[in-house]
Amino acid sequence: MRKSKVLEKWRRGEFARFCALGHVLPFFIRYAAHYGYDGIWLDLEHRNMDDREVQHLLALCQMFDIDCMVRPPTLQRSRLYRYLEDGATGLMIPFVSTAEIARDLVTAVRFPPLGNRGLDGAGLDCQFGIESWAPGSNYPEDANRETFIVAQIETPEAVNNAAEVAAVPGIDALFIGPGDLGLRLSVEPTDMTMEDAVEKVAAAAQQHGKVWARTASSIEELDRYRAMGAQMVPWGGDFALMKVLEKASQELDNVLI
Repeated sequence: MRKSKVLEKWRRGEFARFCALGHVLPFFIRYAAHYGYDGIWLDLEHRNMDDREVQHLLALCQMFDIDCMVRPPTLQRSRLYRYLEDGATGLMIPFVSTAEIARDLVTAVRFPPLGNRGLDGAGLDCQFGIESWAPGSNYPEDANRETFIVAQIETPEAVNNAAEVAAVPGIDALFIGPGDLGLRLSVEPTDMTMEDAVEKVAAAAQQHGKVWARTASSIEELDRYRAMGAQMVPWGGDFALMKVLEKASQELDNVLI
């Protein structure tokens, strides 16, 4: 089974390089791998792709030896672990606000003894059975070791329960979603600030030996979160192509004056 580059870095206490993808752009995967990224965050929560398109992108990630972390549009257990069977290295699950939700996730996508994932062994993750059906295969153990679960912390409740979520065996990382969390902090009766939330989640993750992460809107923020111990701050994505076209259009303006 393919070894996770992200987990290898996280387990050494290092920073894993992630970029983001929300559209069917095969070249993006090759470029990300070429420029040294460890993983691609594939967003299916807010972007729409059919199953064959997702399988195509996951196969390219396997081909170019880069992790893919899928943010799925569902919590249905068989659909969750099917992403892993199709080649995803990890799952990032939105709105994990309680330890109970975290335990349900582990049950769904980890093989026993950690969870209760269904066993097939015929997916891309084990070379369509070539590895899993071979004598002496340790496919369930390998899959538990080389895949990861990232719990998104997106509500004040989740922040307050961060230590309990981080304590769940099988959860690898806590990821602060500043968009949703910031929205809820602005409308719910709480004195919590975003800075308070980041510090609390970081402390909870570190207390239980888990990774913490969040997005950043500037190099200065990225540098600050890295200094606080964040091991993932996604940087770069397909929406950055807007800047490429903006610059190209400005260059054309200058030529066509």
